[in-house]
Amino acid sequence: MNPFIKAYINDHHPQMFGLLKELVCIQSGSWNKEGIDRVGERIALEMEAMGFSCEFQKETKYGNHLIARSPDPNKSGLKKNNPRGTGNGQKPDRDKRQILITGHMDTVFPMDTAFDFYTEDKNSCFGPGVADMKGGLVVGIFALKALCHANLMHKNPITFIFNSDEEIGSPSSRALIQREAGKSNLAYVLEAGGLGGEIVTGRKGNMSIRLGVEGEAGHAAFAGKDKASAILELAHKTIAIEKLNDPEKGITANVGTVEGGLGPNTIAQNAKAAVDFRFLSTGEDKILKAKLEKIVNGQTIPGTRSQMIVNSGRPAMPQNPANTELFNRIKILADELKIMVKPELRQGVSDANIIALEGIPVIDGLGPIGAKDHSEDEYIQKSSLPERAILFGNILACIE
Repeated sequence: MNPFIKAYINDHHPQMFGLLKELVCIQSGSWNKEGIDRVGERIALEMEAMGFSCEFQKETKYGNHLIARSPDPNKSGLKKNNPRGTGNGQKPDRDKRQILITGHMDTVFPMDTAFDFYTEDKNSCFGPGVADMKGGLVVGIFALKALCHANLMHKNPITFIFNSDEEIGSPSSRALIQREAGKSNLAYVLEAGGLGGEIVTGRKGNMSIRLGVEGEAGHAAFAGKDKASAILELAHKTIAIEKLNDPEKGITANVGTVEGGLGPNTIAQNAKAAVDFRFLSTGEDKILKAKLEKIVNGQTIPGTRSQMIVNSGRPAMPQNPANTELFNRIKILADELKIMVKPELRQGVSDANIIALEGIPVIDGLGPIGAKDHSEDEYIQKSSLPERAILFGNILACIE
C-alpha cells in the first residue's frame, strides 16, 4: 500500500467530482459522434498532462476511440517533476507486457433525452453515464494521476483504451481491444462496482439474434387449417427457442419482442422476433447457434420460410483460476485499505468479455459503486469515487 496515492486522492476530491460533472454533462449517446468526440478530446487533455501519448482511432459512423499509452520516464522527465515516492532511479522495463485498462465513453441515452444533467446530494451523484461508466473513467484517470505523484508510473507500461461504442456491442473497437489484450499481461475494466462492494471476476456471454419468418398473405375469412401464417410459424419457433433455457448450465434464452401481421382479418405474411441468449461457458455460443439454426431451418407450418441474423454477441468471461488469483491479490490490498470487495459473476456483458477471449486475467467492476444504470435514476455513491481511485491506484502500483 502506498501512502502517497491515498494522500493525493484525498487532496483532490473537488477535481475528481469536477471532472465527473464535466464529462457527464457532455451528451455522448452511442450515436452522438460529436458528443463522444468531445468527451475523448477532454480526456486526452488529462492524459497528455500526465505524459501519456494519445492517439485517436478515427471513425466515421461511431465516435473516435482514444488510445493513451504511458510515458517512458527516461524521455518525459516525469521523475524530475515528481520527486516524492519510491522510484529510486529505476528504469522501466520496456520489454514488459503492458497492463491494459479499458472504459467506454458512450452512454445508452439518445441525443434528444431529457436526462441531460448532473446533480449531487449528500450521498450520491446522479446523471447519464455517472455509473455506466464516466465515473469509472474518472477513477482510472485519478488513479494514474496518483501514480504520477508517487513516481510509480515507470513500473509497468500501461495502455488505456477509451472506446466509443461499448453500449452497442463494440462493433468498431472490438478488434482494437483484442489486439491490445494480446499484448498485455493482465487487464482491468472500470465498469461500476456492485452495491455490496462486488468486483467482477466473471461474466456471462451473450448472443443477440433477429429472427424473421415469411408466410403467405391472405384474407382471414377464407383461411383454411393449412394457412401459411408467419405468426403461427413464429409461435412454434418461440416455444422451441424457450425450451433451450437450461438454468443448471447457466443458459438463458429469451424471445424478447415479436412483431408481425397487418390486422386481425389478415393472414400474416411476415413476422419477426428479437432473441437474447446468455451462457457461462466458452464455446457455448457456437452450440446454441447450431441448435438455433436447426430450429430456424425446420418448418412446422407448410409454406413458411425463416431466416436469422446474429446482431451482436460477446464471448463468456469464465471465473477461471487466473481471474480468481488476481482477485485474491486485489482483496489483500483492499483489506489493508479497509475497502470491502467481493467477487461477482455478473449476468451482463462488457468489454471484459472480449478481453477474456485472449486468455489473460481480467477483472471488471473496479469503478465507483452505483446502480440503476440505463435509467434516469442512475447514480453512484459519492464516497466510492475517491475510494475506488485509491484502490485502483494501489492495484496498479503493487500488482504486476
